[in-house]
Amino acid sequence: MTRSTAGPAPAAPLPSPKERRRLREARALSEEQVAAAVGVTPATVRAWETGRTDPRGRRRAAYVRLIGCAGHRPAPSPSVEATGSSTMSPTEPGTGPSADAIAPDAPTRDADALTLTRDPDPEALTLTRDPDADAPATSAPEGHEPAAPVPQPRAGLTAEEAYDALYTLTAPGLTRQMHLLTGRRKLSREAVEHAFRTAWQRWPEVARDRDPAGWVRAMAYEYAMSPWHRLRRTHRRADAPPRDPARRALFEALLGLPPSYRRTLLLHDAVGLGLPETAAETEASTPAAASRLLNARATLAERLPELAGSVDPGGRSTVLQERLGALALAEEVPEPPPATAVRAGSERVAGLWTRAALCFGVLLVSTTAFTLHTAPTQYEQPLAPAARVGGVPPLGGPQKLTPQDLKLQKSLRGQLTHGPERLVPRIP
Repeated sequence: MTRSTAGPAPAAPLPSPKERRRLREARALSEEQVAAAVGVTPATVRAWETGRTDPRGRRRAAYVRLIGCAGHRPAPSPSVEATGSSTMSPTEPGTGPSADAIAPDAPTRDADALTLTRDPDPEALTLTRDPDADAPATSAPEGHEPAAPVPQPRAGLTAEEAYDALYTLTAPGLTRQMHLLTGRRKLSREAVEHAFRTAWQRWPEVARDRDPAGWVRAMAYEYAMSPWHRLRRTHRRADAPPRDPARRALFEALLGLPPSYRRTLLLHDAVGLGLPETAAETEASTPAAASRLLNARATLAERLPELAGSVDPGGRSTVLQERLGALALAEEVPEPPPATAVRAGSERVAGLWTRAALCFGVLLVSTTAFTLHTAPTQYEQPLAPAARVGGVPPLGGPQKLTPQDLKLQKSLRGQLTHGPERLVPRIP
């Protein structure tokens, strides 16, 4: 018996939501006309163009033919995708992503974008290279060694190899993001390790996720921002700030923001996510995320007026993006441990929890069995012990009459009863 390797037909390619609207307007089509032609409501077309949803099935193909986007780059498909764009990749200060790559309705992509597709075997993953992600590599800033090229994984990866590839692509940049978020180097490494350990324990779910790098990033952000770390002695205070005055001012201003503002600012202006994706990852509405972003920028511009720079078409502050990238690259953060060590630690922790659960279950069953064996089958009311009761007079029967009682008794007996005569009925 052989297993068929033929997968479903590939879906029609879709451009970014912003590009969909541009193509529709270029053809002089209104939302109502597109909705009538595809067979949906105008609100659904508006949701397609804002990135909240994507068309599926026959409506997807009809929508692609209608707006004429067959020659454009496809949007991320539901297949498993692990890209280095979700992390802060080493780029030269002043060299940010292009306006198309940082559109507010589509996540950015790195030059070495890798796509993991699901294999018919549930325990195996295949990895292919995105043919449209060929871009020249950027150089490291002056004074720093250039980043080592990411090794190109081979096709037909197993679950372990796919996990190692995801870890190699995202762990270094994610550690630098955690340092900007928390200001603590040890906590940054600990958060990344925790996120990837959890990802390995739930790898089938992560492998099927649309953005596994985003899944790991969200887990690391949640762990790093937990208020319980304030109770730990090693994480109560932030590490020493940078020595450079400009970087120190930016670093202290960034740490002075509320955690929710800081996370939104890093995801949108440093990582490069669009506003809807930022709102979804921070579990907030899009207006709330936009408000946090504006307030964070205003606070930073108040403390550092030079950050009030221009905004690109994607809605990001180019000056702040360059400064954050330079700050992330300039700081020395601990190197993440090898992927094999993280996987081994995850399996060890999972084994400990499994054995603890089994031991608790055995203890619970044993306690229940012992209770059932020793418990009485019938309830017997306990007898109260005998006790002497004091202060109660002894029971002596009728008391002897006094002379006054005798006189009264005699008087009552000697008097005649005066009352109505008794009526006796007579029979006629």
